[in-house]
Amino acid sequence: MADVTEDGTDGVVSPAEPQARHVVYCGVCTLPPEYCEFGGTVKRCRDWLEKAHPDMFERLYSDEAVGKAMSSLSVDAQKRAAKDADKKAAKAEAAEAREHEKKMTAKILIKRVERNKRKYVTAVSGLEAHGLDLKRVAKDFGKKFATGSSVTKTASGGEEIVVQGDLSDEIYDWITETYAEIPEENVDCIEDKKKKPTGAPPG
Repeated sequence: MADVTEDGTDGVVSPAEPQARHVVYCGVCTLPPEYCEFGGTVKRCRDWLEKAHPDMFERLYSDEAVGKAMSSLSVDAQKRAAKDADKKAAKAEAAEAREHEKKMTAKILIKRVERNKRKYVTAVSGLEAHGLDLKRVAKDFGKKFATGSSVTKTASGGEEIVVQGDLSDEIYDWITETYAEIPEENVDCIEDKKKKPTGAPPG
């Protein structure tokens, strides 16, 4: 007969449940750091990893780690690996330059839209081109201006933030002050007046 312990069990030790493995994902390309080299943002990925997970950076990119990986290759393979690395670095830099240029020219439109009975909403579009999370910004708008704010689909299939009320100037100031990296000249305020129906032409 099995011994019964004080807690009422029969003394048989149950096997430990398998522990979930913690996987780190890159804060730039969202891939595991081991696969960042296959993306187009290698340099930014490495910079992020060095700051966020220095131990993993050391394991993957230290001189010792790179030297160990290279030592297992033949001379020709080492030359090809070095050439491929240079190509990937050049490709990544070119992609980052294009992304930067795109951000510098991307417009953010703050549009005051007139609804019925002189009620207004303010629609903000173009934020995603600057890497901003629309849902998070919409939440910030709602808290900052104590009003309704949500992400909605546009007629063209894109997304914009619609804020209740005429807040064009306030939103312009908030964006240019909160996101200093966005050039002020890239933020425009426009007005979209509700068109009045025209009468029937005379017979």
